[in-house]
Formats: sequence, C-alpha cells, structure tokens
Amino acid sequence: MKSYEVNFDGLVGPTHNYGGLSYGNVASQSNSQQSSNPKEAALQGLAKMKALMDMGFQQGVLAPQERPDVAALRRLGFSGTDAQVIERAAKEAMPLLVASCSASSMWVANAATVSPSADTADGRVHFTAANLNCKYHRSIEHPTTSRVLGAMFANQQHFAHHAALPAVAQFGDEGAANHTRFCREYGEAGVEFFVFGRSAFDNRFPAPQKYPARQTLEASQAVARLHGLRDEGVVYAQQNPNVIDQGVFHNDVIAVGNGEVLFYHEDAFLETDKMLADLQGKLAKVGGNFQSVCVPRSAVSVDDAVRSYLFNSQLLSRADGSMLLIVPQECQANERVWAYLQSLTSSGGMIREVKVFDLKQSMQNGGGPACLRLRVALNETELAAVNPAVIMTAPLYGSLTAWVEKHYRDRLSETDLADPQLLLECRTALDELTQILKLGAVYPFQIN
Repeated sequence: MKSYEVNFDGLVGPTHNYGGLSYGNVASQSNSQQSSNPKEAALQGLAKMKALMDMGFQQGVLAPQERPDVAALRRLGFSGTDAQVIERAAKEAMPLLVASCSASSMWVANAATVSPSADTADGRVHFTAANLNCKYHRSIEHPTTSRVLGAMFANQQHFAHHAALPAVAQFGDEGAANHTRFCREYGEAGVEFFVFGRSAFDNRFPAPQKYPARQTLEASQAVARLHGLRDEGVVYAQQNPNVIDQGVFHNDVIAVGNGEVLFYHEDAFLETDKMLADLQGKLAKVGGNFQSVCVPRSAVSVDDAVRSYLFNSQLLSRADGSMLLIVPQECQANERVWAYLQSLTSSGGMIREVKVFDLKQSMQNGGGPACLRLRVALNETELAAVNPAVIMTAPLYGSLTAWVEKHYRDRLSETDLADPQLLLECRTALDELTQILKLGAVYPFQIN
C-alpha cells in the first residue's frame, strides 16, 4: 500500500497583522507596528500550495481562526455587544485587542503533533493539539484547532485526537515545530524525534538566559505517551540554549528533517554526537539508513540562519529518491546562505535542488515555509478517509483564491483592528470558507 507525507498548509487569516507579539522571534519583533497586507499574505501561501501540488506532492489546506477572538476578550472582563467589547478593549487595553486579532494560527507547524499509524500502539494516526501556552495570543488557538482537525480527520477508525496538554509552564508544547519523524518509507515504522528547550523538573538541563525555551521535555514525553509510541521509536534531544538566545525559538528555525535525512546547523543541539548515534541506531532497527547534513557555522552563522530562515524550509522526497528543499526568498537574498545552498546542491548528496518562494508577508511576521505546514503521513486508506474538501486541487485553489480576493483587505494597521466591521468581515469570510472546505460548524460564532 502506498503512503504519503501530506503537507497541510495554514491559510492566512483576514486579520494578518504585525503585532510584534512573539518575544524571542526576531522577525516578529523587528517588524512590529508595520502595516500588513492580508490579501497578499493569503495569496502567497496559496501560491506555494498550488506549486507543490503541481509538482506532484500531496497538499492540503488548514483553515484559519475567528479573529478578533471576542470570547477571549470577554474572559478578560470586557462586556457588552461584540462591537462594544472591541471598542472598549481598543480604548483600555490595546495590546490585548492586538493579541485577540493575531492571525498566528497560519503557522500550523504549531497546531499539533502528529504520529502516523505505523508508529502508534493502536494503529491509528494520532493528533495532539499544542497548548502554545508560552504566548497568550497563541494559547487561545487550541480549542478551535482541535475542532478544525476533528472536522478534517473525522474517521475514528483511522484517526485519534487528544486535547492539548495542561496549559501550564511545565507542559509548554509548541507542536510539530519541535517534532520530526525519520523513516525509510512513510508507511513503515519510524523514529520520532522530539526536541525540547528545557526541562521543567530536572535542573541538570541548562536553560537559555535571554529568551524563553518554549518546549519542555515533559511535554514531549507526554505527547509520546498519549500517542502510544514505543521507547525504541523515540529520541529526545535538547536544543542548544545559546541558539535560543539568538532567536531560534523553535527547532524548525535551526533544523529540518524528512525521510532518512536530518539537515541541521552545527550549533543546533546539545550532545549532538550522542543524538545522531541514537537516531542512526534506532532507525537502523526498523530498516532505515539515517543520514545527516550538518551546516557548519563557518559557512552559515546562526544569525544568517535566523535572518534567512534557511532551516525553516520544507525538505521533500521526490520519486527518484532525491530531495527538494523549499526555501523563502530571503535565502537567495543572503549571499552566504545562497552560496552554501549552491554548493550543497552541486555536491551530489541527497538534497539536489532548491526552489525559492516569495513568502514575505509571513516572513516579516516570523514564519517561513516550514511554519506554514503541518505534515501528516498517511497510507492510501487513511488519505481516502480525510475530508476530501481540504485536499488541494486546481478547482479548490481557484475557489480559495476567489474567496481571498472577495473578503480580504489589502492593508491592515493596528488602528484598523479597532474597527468592529473587521469582525463582521472575518465572520462572513469564515462562514463561507467552512462551506467551501465542508468543515461544518467549527467556529465559536457558528456554535454559540
């Protein structure tokens, strides 16, 4: 039976703005308060989805969230009609309104952690929504994320869904941005690679000094238990706290893996040699041949990696066994990074080609190609059980493009977030989107 890695990309929401909400994310903070272009952002994301579909890769789409999140503002003491809640928040606590308007759910690498059926005890694909409790504006996402994933992967014979972990610091969970799976074939048992920034209960693990470490070891271990993973099929590794302090807020900013290959920066991890040996040994036990590609700091500095998002790329397996690297335009603009990529693809290794995409609107807010997609390994039977309306096709691309053109603004500033009309526009758009994607009632305004 054939198996596939399906990339489900987040559709950028109508309230895409540069709020500068993500402390530790250099791009997010450096572009704070600039005007954004939600329409351009959504169209750039859709263009990437269609391009990958046209290249023969399985591609899906994951819906954005309702914003502003009026219910979240009500929980913080704002009352009245929806319009009054927004107006009062804008007057009394603008940072809270900005947070309630964040379109950060577009970065669906943080939506959940996914384990394929070949790895799990019950033979189902498991999803655990990420609590994202390190940042308030992201911590409000997981209830809707769970409903959307449930509508996409509804067949309980094939799919199992877990609620987010307890929303406390000890179980900080950032989803698939800190999780990679290695395997010989997507439908075969593999090794799941969990990367953490700190331990909540064991002070033997060093912690960063400047920026927060968002993923805990305890959260990763809990997800592995929930998914029924075998000890011999899991490797835990600690992110280098020094690179976290340089703006590497997730592992997918400093490393990316796929199939049997890990592409990583020399400074990405602690105890790198032990980690590589563990991955190689455990993958060999299930018939895999682990390979690593280390980018030396002498060729690409951590600063260059963060500014270009070299590692926040998509590493995709092609039919001939080689790999394709999908990178943002910022990699081509960085002389050192681009020189390294040219040497990499001409070296005769696994990574043979690089394709560049313009994702400027997302990049300016701190998310590249890898942030925009949630990877789900599925066999043919499981793929057939997915809600077919969320699988990208040429007609769906046309429908979504027309939907964006109809509903999205081409400029959004912080002052625009105080306009109650924006909420009406967002709800109208999302109501129509749920019909296009056949999701049913997944948004609070549709349920309450």
